[in-house]
Amino acid sequence: MKMSETWSGDLWLAKDYAIFHGSLGVSTIHAHHAHQLILAQNEPAHVEIGSDRVRASQIWIESMRSHAILTPLVSHYSVYAEPHAIDGQLLLKSISTNEITMSALNVTMDKLGRKPPLDTRVEHALRQVDLQLEGKISADKIAKSVHISLSQLERLFSAQLGLSVRRLVLWRRLRVALATTLQGWTLTEAAHAAGFADSAHLSRTMRSIFGIRADRSLAHMRLRLLN
Repeated sequence: MKMSETWSGDLWLAKDYAIFHGSLGVSTIHAHHAHQLILAQNEPAHVEIGSDRVRASQIWIESMRSHAILTPLVSHYSVYAEPHAIDGQLLLKSISTNEITMSALNVTMDKLGRKPPLDTRVEHALRQVDLQLEGKISADKIAKSVHISLSQLERLFSAQLGLSVRRLVLWRRLRVALATTLQGWTLTEAAHAAGFADSAHLSRTMRSIFGIRADRSLAHMRLRLLN
């Protein structure tokens, strides 16, 4: 396996944020729901964001912004934050680069203020999505469960989450698949547990959202689930 294709390290996963420390491999162009803050250690990170190429020790990538990792990093930290819960600018102001460790970053993220609660209909819809991730999810039924039309639900999701219902479901499924795979499940087992048709469907989703191959990266990560 080429060094440039390998991601390895520790992933700490919480409800609305994640922290990764380890080797960062190159990726294809992709976009994910979470904000991402890259904190390089030994050498600057080299990232393509939209039409720009950025080389720096600290790089901020906003939610759903297309980007690609252009060169591998031997050691770095990445902080991922759910945009509906965590204000990106507040996160940037709160991260201290004087002494970066997984524990220090986790304390910062845990103490970080959260945005006001979402519309109660959106909150209920998200709970319904999470309860149904193992099977087929009908956006129309989700909308009916909160007594609004599908078009109204889509508008609410777009306004408050920045995602369509379908994209939100994929994002939630991928989180489940990541967690189960990193706990020792096979890709096929994790795919089915998260509601993907098969491991190929999971792999395609991983590629489109994180720009990397699931089979080449997940086997080299260690997971810690946070409260």
